[in-house]
This record gives sequence, C-alpha cells and structure tokens, in this order.
Amino acid sequence: MRKLPLVAALTALLIAPAAFAADKDKAPAETQPDAALAKPHSAESTGSVSVEGKRVDYKAVAGTLVLHEHGDDSDDPTVSMFYTAYFKQGADPARRPITFIYNGGPGSATVWLHMGAFGPKRVVTSDDSHTPAAPYGLVNNDYSLLDASDLVFIDAPGAGFSRLIADDKDKSKRDAQMDKRKKDVYGVDGDGKAFAQFVTRFLSRYGRWNSPKYLFGESYGTTRSAVLANDLENEDSVDLNGMILLSQILSFDTSIDGPEFNPGVDLPYALALPTFAATAYYHHKLPQPPAQLEPFLREVEQYALGDYASALMQGAHLDEARKRAVAEKLHQYTGLPVDYLVKADLRVTGGMFEHELQFDGGFTTGRLDSRFSGPALDPLAKDSEYDPQSSAISSAYVSAFNDYVRRQLKFGDGMQYRLFADIDHWDFAHKAPGVHGEALQQSTNVMPDLAIAMKTNPDLKVFLNGGYYDLATPYFAAEYEMSHLPIPASLQKNISYAWYPSGHMVYAHEQSLKELHDNVAKFIEQTDNVK
Repeated sequence: MRKLPLVAALTALLIAPAAFAADKDKAPAETQPDAALAKPHSAESTGSVSVEGKRVDYKAVAGTLVLHEHGDDSDDPTVSMFYTAYFKQGADPARRPITFIYNGGPGSATVWLHMGAFGPKRVVTSDDSHTPAAPYGLVNNDYSLLDASDLVFIDAPGAGFSRLIADDKDKSKRDAQMDKRKKDVYGVDGDGKAFAQFVTRFLSRYGRWNSPKYLFGESYGTTRSAVLANDLENEDSVDLNGMILLSQILSFDTSIDGPEFNPGVDLPYALALPTFAATAYYHHKLPQPPAQLEPFLREVEQYALGDYASALMQGAHLDEARKRAVAEKLHQYTGLPVDYLVKADLRVTGGMFEHELQFDGGFTTGRLDSRFSGPALDPLAKDSEYDPQSSAISSAYVSAFNDYVRRQLKFGDGMQYRLFADIDHWDFAHKAPGVHGEALQQSTNVMPDLAIAMKTNPDLKVFLNGGYYDLATPYFAAEYEMSHLPIPASLQKNISYAWYPSGHMVYAHEQSLKELHDNVAKFIEQTDNVK
C-alpha cells in the first residue's frame, strides 16, 4: 500500500503536451466550490513505453468521472473519482483487455501500483533499505502491463484527486450532505458500490463494454475486489474475465495485526508463522539456517496447521511441558528466545515480532516488507511503533507522482494530491450476499462475496499473488482463505497462485516485479477469450 528514487537520465518514455477540448475541461482548483467537482474533467497526452524490449504506443487520459446518488438517473452528484487510463494506440477495443487497478488502505490513493508496478514510468527505490532523499528519478517501466492490457488506475473516494461532493449553497445543508456522503461511501459496502458505478460509467464513456475485463486489487483492494466482483456481476450484469489479487485479505479474523483483542481466535498466529520464519531466515536469525527458503516454508506451514494450531486450541489446558516444547520449536522457526515465547503464551502478534526479532541490534523489522529494518523508536516498547519499509519509500513515490501527474499528464494544477482520504470512521460492517434482513458482519469477511461471484460466473478465473516477507497480509493466510472459500471443489481449479521473495508491495523488488508482470500478462492472455 505504500512505495519509490531518482536515477540520472529521464526515460525514453516521452509524453506529448496535453490537449484540452476547452477551458471548461481543466481540472478544478482545490479552492473552487464543490459545484466544479460535479462535472468530469480530463487531460489527454500520448507516449510510448518499452516493455521487455517491445514498444507500446499509448494515449493517456488523466481525469475524473462523477458518481451520482441512486444510480445513473439521478442529478445529485456524490463523488468525483480520479483515474489515469492508458490505451494502446490502434488497438481494437473488442479484442483489447482492460484492467481496473487500485490500492487498498482503505482509502488509499493508487500511486503505489501506478508508479511502482504497471504504469509506463516507474520510480526506482533501494531494494531493502531507506531510499535517499530527492531528487528522485523515473525510468521507463520495462514491466508495465501495457503490453497485455489497457490500464485504468483509480484513486479511492477522498484520496488522490478524488473528492466527495457536497454542493448545496447553504452551509449547514452542505455539511449535512458531506456527512451523508462519508457515511454512504466510507465503508466496505459503500466503497464497493462506488467502484462498481465508476467501472460501469467508464465502460460507457470509453466504449469498452465488449472488452475483456479484469480487476487488480492490492491489500484492502483485494477485499474491495471480492465485493466489487459480486456487485458488478449480480447487480450490473458485468461478467469479468479475471481477478488478480495481490497481498490478499478477505477475512479480517486472519489478520496478525491485533489478534490479542480477539481472544479465542488463534488462527492468525498459526497463519503468520511461515512469514515469521521467512523473515528470520532473511535476517539470519535462525539457530539452524536451512539451505533453501521454500522447502523450509513448506515444513513450517505443516507445523503451523498441525502441532502448533493444536497447542493453541488447548488454551489454558495446555500443560507446561508441552508449552515449553512448542516454544522450543517456535524458537527454531523464528529465532525468538524460548523464554520470550513462553511469556507470550506462544502467541506473538505482528507488532511484537517486528519489535523483537532484531531487538539485540536496536532495530525494528518492516511490516509491509520485512526485509527492511530501521532504528527502533523505543527499545522498551512491546510492539513496533512504525514501519521502516513505509518510511523508506513513501517520499519517493509521492514526490515522483506529484511531479509526473502535473508535468506530463497535465492534471492537478492547484489541487492537493492526498495519499489517503481523510476518514474519521470506516464502516467495516458488511452485509454478506444472501443474508436477509439487517444482519451485518462485525468482523469483515468477504469470502462469501468472492464465492458468489465465482459461482454465478463459473468461468471467472482468480490469480492470487503474494510476498513471503509480507507481515501485513501474510501469504499463508491468503492461501488459507482461498482453500476455505464456500465453493464447489470443481471451482478450485479456477484459482492459481504465485509467491515471490518480496513483501506486501511485491513490485518493490525488481526481480519480483518482472515475475509478477510475466505471470499477470500470461494470466490475461490465457483468459481474455480472444481467438
């Protein structure tokens, strides 16, 4: 969810000056009244990118689409959503796939996937350490997904240049209107419906209803994708060719962030253990280092769902001798001291692990990418107090995009690009499909949404990707979710997997970015139904 440095020469990717249809199409200034947001705005430019040696010429459109209350027939605008779309020049829309791409948060801008993964330009950051301060550089993105699909990068409502709209002339009514917008949009279900309306409006505006269609979500974006796929297919009659999920979380009961506040649910500890082991391996903290990572992880996975999960389920009935034996085994897999593991009652959260693994050197381990380390803010704390990976790369991504969008995409003059929406409260309560009445989940779980989408569209293919060094959404938790989807066994064949020696933002590691690109491009080629 976060991301990138300046290299010497700017790339061979050159974008021509934007062509505006008229002054009215210019982006609304930040200081203008919300009435200006109620009209779509766009700027067009052209460029080219070389993807693994193959040149792709494209048209870029940076702009906004306006969502409305109660469907397309209402005159009441609710959200102005910002997007950057890249269209391959000369391609037949009926045969050219289109992929809708977004980060998570919830409420994050999509600067990360845009500038780090699949856009035509890429910011380059240090691999597993803090990227030096500006100037940052952009390079031709050898791994842009433009060789396989047209791309639409979407900023969530309130993030990036996307804005909620309250345009009543009376201030008190306008404030009430804004409160309603936040309540309607800032939640699992409202967010999904906003993105569904964006997708259908985009298909209409650009004549892409008959194109092969894909969703690509990262982190909370995978949560969104499950809700969005179900909404598109079963409310808007839009079947998808495929979904690409990166760093997945569908059930928040699997999260290793804060499981201590959900006592009695021990699954997160078991599902995070392989990532703890991978991280200890990377930082040379294992008492008996294995020769190779992946065979070692298969062993840890088996132990996690076997003896370790069994011990956790016994709770207070676990005898001291067995607790000590389990702690000894966990020490072999994590490098954490046996006495520490016993005192933790065998239950180590993500924050505890990040703080403790490199405690002896005074370092905190990264959360989004546990290959990263940084000085501990408080050596006496129980949990990590910041994420070294996020601190290492965020400035590069934000600075590079702010420069790129204004200079080359010619959008955003006078506006602030918001990395995250200003969200006071995100409504995680979710009404799963098929639930009658007002019953809502209090711990979000969108596995039923994905299952319904796959059952009502049995040709839908799902491609799950993740990093071994991701402590925000551990890869084994994602795999567990997929293997427990309430779908017929015959539909499990529609799910494919790829794991990488990287973190939450797999693409922050260049070799993993190449593999991610190649895998996703192949997935699209195999599922686009183009003969």
